[in-house]
Amino acid sequence: MNGKWLGIVVLMAAAAVLFSLSSCGHDQQLVSIEVQPGVETFGASNIMVVDDAGLQVQLRALGTYIHPPVVKDITSQVTWFSNDTQMFSVTNGGLLTATGVTCGGTLVSATLKTNTSEGGISSSGAIVTGYMTANVVCFTGTGGGVGPALGLTFGGQGAGNVVSNPNGLSCNSSVGVCASQFPVGTVVTLNATPTPPSTFGGWTGCSTANNVNPCMITLEGNSFVTVTFNPN
Repeated sequence: MNGKWLGIVVLMAAAAVLFSLSSCGHDQQLVSIEVQPGVETFGASNIMVVDDAGLQVQLRALGTYIHPPVVKDITSQVTWFSNDTQMFSVTNGGLLTATGVTCGGTLVSATLKTNTSEGGISSSGAIVTGYMTANVVCFTGTGGGVGPALGLTFGGQGAGNVVSNPNGLSCNSSVGVCASQFPVGTVVTLNATPTPPSTFGGWTGCSTANNVNPCMITLEGNSFVTVTFNPN
């Protein structure tokens, strides 16, 4: 009897040790990220893309952990990224904003690199990423503008404004981003005027040379140009 009970005690002690080692070696770890909402769509076919600028939705990142299983809100811990910054921007806190420049769909990701477990146990690290799809409906109606969008952004530390020919786009550097739609095949001329003492620095995205003003571009699809104004 004594030998039997001794064997049981040894088995129980061994089980306790194994459980302790298992708990230490498998502390809470992130295994997946779900982005909510999974799909978000802005605009409508009778609304110009430029009119969608500024529409927003707050995204959430939910992390699924094991050991023990639990779901946590990790929105502020992940790194957010938009695959098409001409269509959507996303802040560090997950605020998704339509730019009003282009239409279509893109992926927005939430990524977290885990170098240690929740309990501080060292690991080789893992990169866990979740995705959502953000869409902007393309304008197909009539009235107020039809066709591809031409988006404009400003570079440099100077100031100025840009006006298009034909009319449709008139934008000051204080705005930051603007856009307008033109019929397919339209040759758009963009004239940049610096605000003194700023000077014209150049264009990117035009059919003409970067250092030539005005910029000319033929719209066969959604396009994006940048003008630079330099301080004096």
